[in-house]
Amino acid sequence: MNLSKSTTSIQKIGLLVAMLCMAQFASAQSQDSTKHVLNFMGAASVTNNGFSFIPSFSLGKPAAILNFNVNGGKRFSFEPEFRFDLEGARPWSFIFIWRYKLINAERFKLTIGTHLPALNFRTVPVIKNGVALDVIQTQRFFPVLEVAPNYALNKSISIGAFYLYGHSPEVDATKNTHFVSLRSNFSNVKLSKQLFMRLNPQVFYLKSGDKDGFYAAANLTLAKKNFPFSLSTMMNKALKTEIAGKDFNWNLSLGYTFGSSYTRP
Repeated sequence: MNLSKSTTSIQKIGLLVAMLCMAQFASAQSQDSTKHVLNFMGAASVTNNGFSFIPSFSLGKPAAILNFNVNGGKRFSFEPEFRFDLEGARPWSFIFIWRYKLINAERFKLTIGTHLPALNFRTVPVIKNGVALDVIQTQRFFPVLEVAPNYALNKSISIGAFYLYGHSPEVDATKNTHFVSLRSNFSNVKLSKQLFMRLNPQVFYLKSGDKDGFYAAANLTLAKKNFPFSLSTMMNKALKTEIAGKDFNWNLSLGYTFGSSYTRP
């Protein structure tokens, strides 16, 4: 198979999905306007080591992460993510995620999505008028395509897969990234009448440029019923990889969740 032709085809699919999600989201908002209900949910967390959207990449510094979910129906959602470097008081990455459920059955769901846009920020040293300065440089990623099938075994356990393709037009960035994950979700593991935990293990394959690797990762969250704060940890282990990074990486995070439903008069 011609790799360049394959990559070009994926980019075209990514562009198509981006346009589809935007158009369908706008259409859904119009159709759902008769219901006059908008659901808004979010989560904020602080951590000693910020993990990226792909677990094999991390900031290596304390970070703050904000996640939001806005939807006015059952199929469409807008889920932006904002990550900040607390040590440098700088933005780290902003990802504006649009998702659409192609299949939304009781047990099986198939979701497609796009990141429009996905921005990564890094600090680079420059010399201006003989003075050394640190300048924030933005790296863009587009198109970015998501495909995620998921099957619910019961109310608390589900299994699924996740595929992400990302392309960057920047000269000094990795042009093409492929991320394939097999994952499961244990959402309500009771520890007592009030305490429960969530466990999200996964194994994944990552191809970044001309290098690739296999990894195992898991997110574990400890929470209390009707209490907005939670404690979680993320762990990532490289099984076999050519990609630079830590062999084992982890963090500890304090999270806060919130949400509301708004009804227009």
